[in-house]
Amino acid sequence: MNILWLVAHPDARSMTRSLADEGAAHLTELGHDVHIRDLYALNWDPIVAAADFDHDPEERLFVARAAKEAIDAGRLSADIKAEQELVLAADVLVVHFPLWWFGMPAILKGWFDRVFLHGFGFGIKDPETGTTLRYGDGNLRGKRGMVVTSVGAREASFGPRGIHGELEQVLFPIQHGIFHYTGMEALPPLVVYGADRSTEAEYALAAARLKERLSVLGELEPVPFRTQDGGDYDADLVLHPHVAPGVTGLAAHVADTRVRT
Repeated sequence: MNILWLVAHPDARSMTRSLADEGAAHLTELGHDVHIRDLYALNWDPIVAAADFDHDPEERLFVARAAKEAIDAGRLSADIKAEQELVLAADVLVVHFPLWWFGMPAILKGWFDRVFLHGFGFGIKDPETGTTLRYGDGNLRGKRGMVVTSVGAREASFGPRGIHGELEQVLFPIQHGIFHYTGMEALPPLVVYGADRSTEAEYALAAARLKERLSVLGELEPVPFRTQDGGDYDADLVLHPHVAPGVTGLAAHVADTRVRT
């Protein structure tokens, strides 16, 4: 497979970058092609600007519209176009970061802001029906996405009754709002807890867990998010009353795949 590995940590000596290097080496040994994009090392610019779209700065900037026009006219800035080509060539996108303020570091969020644009990451329409393809469909359908993240807190505090909230729900904006929205299969995340206090033995355990996960990257069962056009949602994109009755919030958008007797 072709794996695009995004890394976001300001220190190349960090656990994040060290694990990425070990993971990439392991995938290479297994015969896969790996492209690491260390956003800090690349000095990636996370700020959306009119110049991205060759847009007249004197004119009001409607970002989605300007992005779509730039993509259609071939006027998108070279750095964004290069990242989009890497995404299109990849079978798997690994998004690797320390969890800061319950989300991605700003440089990584800015990568998605500038790369997953209207006309690439969203706003894709079915040529026959005119339906907007999203949540299970879209330009990136057929690819897989996986989060690898390090967390300073202990695992229990991100559990079902933990003070921070369940980690699956904390990562919902990435898993559901980026991966699933664009058509990618969202794989279960790999999380390293207590990362800023880890010993050498604990790091070795984290590296072993990562390698074990990467060894089955193509066979992992994705999170069973409901698809927009699979019949569960009405015309207003609200779940039908008979779908997950009584369930509200984020959990309602994950299908119950357990076999009932």
